[in-house]
Amino acid sequence: MDKDAGHKSALQYLYPPLVPYDQRMIEVGDGHTLYVEQCGNPGGIPVVVLHGGPGGGCSPAMRRYFHPRHYRIVLFDQRGCGRSRPHASVEANTTWHLVSDIEVIREALGIDRWVVFGGSWGATLALCYAQTHPDRAAYLALRGVFLMTQGELDWFYGGGAGQFFPEQWRRFAGMIPGAAPGNLIDAYTPFLFDGDMARQIRFARAWTAWENALASINSSDSGGESPGDHARAFARIENHFFRHRGWLDSDEQILERADRLAGMPGAIVQGRYDMICPPVSAWRLAERWPAADLRMIGLAGHALSEPGISAELVRVTDALIHQADRLDL
Repeated sequence: MDKDAGHKSALQYLYPPLVPYDQRMIEVGDGHTLYVEQCGNPGGIPVVVLHGGPGGGCSPAMRRYFHPRHYRIVLFDQRGCGRSRPHASVEANTTWHLVSDIEVIREALGIDRWVVFGGSWGATLALCYAQTHPDRAAYLALRGVFLMTQGELDWFYGGGAGQFFPEQWRRFAGMIPGAAPGNLIDAYTPFLFDGDMARQIRFARAWTAWENALASINSSDSGGESPGDHARAFARIENHFFRHRGWLDSDEQILERADRLAGMPGAIVQGRYDMICPPVSAWRLAERWPAADLRMIGLAGHALSEPGISAELVRVTDALIHQADRLDL
């Protein structure tokens, strides 16, 4: 990595903004319709981009990590968020619904195998998808690994990260006086799902601000105020998934099924100072998945937009261009 990458804007490492050549809504069942877009080269290396959250939605910046002449870039908004409908819905919205949705999209677009690119929750979903459909995932490009374990949830919602950011933690936890220490996920649930829309948005913004404040190594103290619709979908869907521990069969299911990734190549790009998804998860995954290349970025936190992380992810996708034939893409 460029030794000065941590001091430069992430934008200089990215490809120019792209305009989708295809935008559509795809029905996936259970009353859900997903927004799907394609950009780049229709005959290029297919890559599906899995956004974070869950509940975050995709953004135009996510198109820019891939050389537009060489990649066919597929982005979509997962159930309940972004431009997918119904908005902020948690009905029929689980990890395994989303894994199925990825297959529906792949088949609808006529793609046989593809690169799977995801960060944070997107990395969780990428791993669950690849372990379920290893014949369809040719390569995994992961960032900020999250394994949906109780330890990770306790770290972020039980006060561990709050020891480094006590001011922001007090604002987040202080929304619910008397909440049981270490149980803010459950404490927020009734306020995110009650019948008062204004109250939902107020608590959703507090939930979102806590995460935003810790995303970058250079984050502002406040985390900012997200638009109400975005915050509501983000907070409700995250809370829903975290209360149910991602519907995994065991706390360490992803690691226990790492043998299903045997022979599947991949790269893990991890910020050394990631306060949302601590690096130990990426390190443990790499131990169980020998075909993965763990790249620890020294002066970086969690966000996709961290300059060092952006630079390394572009290096990963650029290198893949020369491996496409070997990967049967």
